[in-house]
Amino acid sequence: MNDRTPPHGSLGTARGTALYLGAILGPGVLALPGLAAQAAGPAALVAWVALLVLSIPVAATFAELAARRPDAGGVATFTRAAFGDRAAAVCGWWFFSVIPVGASSAALVGAAYIADAAGLGRTAVTVIAATLLAMAFAANHIGLRLSGGAQLVLMGLLIALLAVACVAALPHFDPANLRPFAPHGVAGIFSAAAVLFYAFSGWEAASHLSGEFTDPTRQLRRVTALALAIVATVYLALATATAGVLGGSAAHSAVPLTDLLAYGFGSAAAPLTAVCAALLSLGAMNTFIAGASRLGAALARDGAMPASLAKGHEPGRTPHRSLAVLAVLSGTAFAGAAWFGLGLDVQMRATSAVLAGVTVLACAAAVRLLTGRARVRALLATGCTAAIGTALSWYLLLPLGIAVLALAYLHLKRRRPLPHAVAVRQGA
Repeated sequence: MNDRTPPHGSLGTARGTALYLGAILGPGVLALPGLAAQAAGPAALVAWVALLVLSIPVAATFAELAARRPDAGGVATFTRAAFGDRAAAVCGWWFFSVIPVGASSAALVGAAYIADAAGLGRTAVTVIAATLLAMAFAANHIGLRLSGGAQLVLMGLLIALLAVACVAALPHFDPANLRPFAPHGVAGIFSAAAVLFYAFSGWEAASHLSGEFTDPTRQLRRVTALALAIVATVYLALATATAGVLGGSAAHSAVPLTDLLAYGFGSAAAPLTAVCAALLSLGAMNTFIAGASRLGAALARDGAMPASLAKGHEPGRTPHRSLAVLAVLSGTAFAGAAWFGLGLDVQMRATSAVLAGVTVLACAAAVRLLTGRARVRALLATGCTAAIGTALSWYLLLPLGIAVLALAYLHLKRRRPLPHAVAVRQGA
């Protein structure tokens, strides 16, 4: 039985699955195969498989929690029910704060492929990335119904293109490309898993949209299962093709997906990859921005952020104020990354570190809230995610710093007198 009466949103199974896929099948498929190959060589396949296996209990845990507590607060709502307001504020601030960095890197990844296809330089990459970022925020400003419909079309085209890329490339698979299999040893595999976590961190983002489903109890488990099956198929095919077809060159290629598409489309591969890059980037940003904007409004509703941001937290409405704050933060993160020349590896590991913290805390909450097999899955998800998170080393200082800020905000807010108390003192 649900812990609250399900709200009446607008998302059905098809558009809901498309939004989930947008969160998982993000720009990671464009950049991460090369980054993982650089970290672990062909043994990156082990990291891909391990994270896919980990995704099963993680996805199941988030689906179970979201079905029982469909709310825009998502991970913060789950964490509050298990550990109280402080933990919920920390978890919420983690997710809200990391989206601007993740959105910025997603836009830059897509823009890099588009610019490469057009033969343009670094300035063009920045302009294209800014355009993609603006488009994602505009789609969310218009409303989730339009965003969800657009996502359904985008994800269908994207999956078809990725399937063609893998089918065209796999006949060129050469076992010799898998030797040496693990040139950097076990440490390399853990390093690859750490950066690949970016590609698998999307279940928590979609949980913030649970209140938008017409029937969360029935739909969320079905949507999660469909999304997980599609993600597993796409990622395994892509990882296998990258290792067995591209071999060592994958570690040095800035556009590995273009290299795979070249086997089937020749000179047309670059423009096709540019289309794929735009779809991936927009799809991921669309879902993460939608989830984070609703989270910001829910946090404000619950007192963990300024009350003025709470407007629009109800299902079916767009939280424009929270969305505006998120847009400003994303623009700042984008400008900062461009100014300091932060590479994608740095940005993706930073994003992974914070999202790993979100996943661990939310899954730990599930251990307290769920029972039976669901609790066992939650315990497995918590332990495995925490183990992979240790490979992110000093990047874990980011979630620690954000946690300190969240707790400091709560402390200052509680010390600040209520308006009516001030009025009483002044009247006296």
